[in-house]
Amino acid sequence: MTSPAEPSDPTAAAAAPTALPAAPLPLRTQLVRFVLAGGVSAVVDYGLMVAGMNLLGLGYSPAKAISWVFGTLTAYLINSRWTFQAAGSKKTLGAVVVLYLLTFALQVGTFTVLYPPLAAWLGITAAQLVGFVIAQGIATTVNFIVQRGLIFRGR
Repeated sequence: MTSPAEPSDPTAAAAAPTALPAAPLPLRTQLVRFVLAGGVSAVVDYGLMVAGMNLLGLGYSPAKAISWVFGTLTAYLINSRWTFQAAGSKKTLGAVVVLYLLTFALQVGTFTVLYPPLAAWLGITAAQLVGFVIAQGIATTVNFIVQRGLIFRGR
């Protein structure tokens, strides 16, 4: 006998948290959520990049590459469920992996090109921040357009 707090069908209770809304969220809601998720992810990315460079003594490219991986993982986990409210699939995961590899090259490449002249002009600390913001901004814009328009289309 089950109590009122316990479901009579355990599979129904397990399926309930993964239920997705029938209609996609409006563009404005998705954009706001994407920006908020990006803010959290940027804190992870930037924090690890600075820690890698300043505490671990890594070069700027390896530090940025490592931080990008963790920032991107954070972004994917938040955006796939909260921003685009998408159920996972192998096809979606494959598309996201390809997109993230492209944005990895775009973001790390942009930072790598910008950092040396920025460091010479602004100093190391300011160059880390300015280079990070520019590279992040370019990659985030491309990322949102591709995720919304191609990968999570209709969500």
